[in-house]
Amino acid sequence: MITPTSHEYLATGVPGLDTLLGGGLSEYSFNVIAGSPGSGKTTLAHQIMFALASANCKALFFTVLGEPPLKMLRYQQRYSFFDVNKVEASVRYVNLADDLRAGDFSGVLARIMQEVASFEPRLVFVDSFRSVIQTARQGNEGIADLQQFVQELGTSMASWQATTFLIGEYSFNEIEAHPVMTVADGLICLAQHMEGNAVVRKMRVVKMRGHAHMGGAHTFRITGDGLKVYPRTLPSLPPSYYAAQEDGATARVGTGIAMLDELLNGGLPQGHAALVVGPSGSGKTILATAFLEEGARQGGHGVLASFEKMPSHCRNHRLAALIGAGQVTVVATRSLDLSIENVLDDLVQEIARTGATRVVIDSLSELGLSLAPEFAQDFRASIFRVLATLAALNVTVLVTMGMEDRFTDMRFSLSDTSFLADAIIAMRYAEIGGRLQKVISVVKVRGSGHSTDLRNYTISDQGIEIGAQRMPFEGLLSGHPSASRAAQ
Repeated sequence: MITPTSHEYLATGVPGLDTLLGGGLSEYSFNVIAGSPGSGKTTLAHQIMFALASANCKALFFTVLGEPPLKMLRYQQRYSFFDVNKVEASVRYVNLADDLRAGDFSGVLARIMQEVASFEPRLVFVDSFRSVIQTARQGNEGIADLQQFVQELGTSMASWQATTFLIGEYSFNEIEAHPVMTVADGLICLAQHMEGNAVVRKMRVVKMRGHAHMGGAHTFRITGDGLKVYPRTLPSLPPSYYAAQEDGATARVGTGIAMLDELLNGGLPQGHAALVVGPSGSGKTILATAFLEEGARQGGHGVLASFEKMPSHCRNHRLAALIGAGQVTVVATRSLDLSIENVLDDLVQEIARTGATRVVIDSLSELGLSLAPEFAQDFRASIFRVLATLAALNVTVLVTMGMEDRFTDMRFSLSDTSFLADAIIAMRYAEIGGRLQKVISVVKVRGSGHSTDLRNYTISDQGIEIGAQRMPFEGLLSGHPSASRAAQ
């Protein structure tokens, strides 16, 4: 009869990676970290090592023919996770270059076992493992002997109760075809995808024995804190969201424009995402400013995500006043190869830090230009992930989107994204009586009644002023000639 053994997971210390792994790394497992040069393999290994290394969990890092330990330390110590006090005390570096040049794998294995017996590590790293394989092809021993060497190394490390990592420069196709990879319990692949002038880093957990790990490719980035992984998941909606939908008592959020709140039957439902669409100069950002001002008047905090070539607050004194008073925080970037995860992470962090209840994204049009080609091509999926994540935080979102100046078209978004919004507010131009006038209407509000009136509005120093009466002109949105005749 087989007695079940306890299964311990090791937290990697890499944000998001444990989610991909299904809880963490298996203790005593034999893992491969593979990827192209510059993809972040060595940094990932060091981040895991310094997160786990302690007096009771020592780590041995073997370098082969790659970077010598001194050069590796020079660069790795620039990351915040690097702890110089752990070097030699709980983290030790050993160079195997001389042992490997002899071409005798048994000698290399003996040296490794000697160091393991002396230091008694719980973590063992070998970087770069490709150097070992290249030596095998040039020496007297073949791939079969190399595979046996890897198997013996894995068995030996398991008997020493050590979790082992082999690091090597491999593309994904090489990983799949190489027989050595079948020995590994876990296989993590890092890659850099180049599209046009943009580079997006991605990580795949190809296999992880005994784990319900996440498949697919997930983006990550490298900062001064090391790697941060963005799992492609959607957060669960809070219980309050479902309760509000069931009893129909969803709280209303004022827009800061009394007449617009009237058209919305009391304001936007809390937690909804409203799309404000209109051509250039129609007042989308001014409406968004009123929305943030109303939140500030109620003692709340707002977050503005700006992707314009010149941020709105640089030329909007009302918005600048909110930011100066600390009532609105700006999330802005000048990068032209963003991943949607970059945008989401910045937004979520600011919402968590400030307790914001209102978010403005100004605008989706500029966001599409800022995204790396991969994300821009699937714009709907990117926006869906943004709005779904913000819905889980129960914040009320106002998103602006610029449209072409086609007065007669009934279009409410680009890339067919309008169905993702809970509410749509359309701001349009109409030629009436020889003059260009502005018209506003509420197109939809999910789960709520709303006015279908067309109202004219003006923009002054005080903001947007919406007319109290329904516009009487027929054919206004369709551009029917009766509109001009009625005006006369």
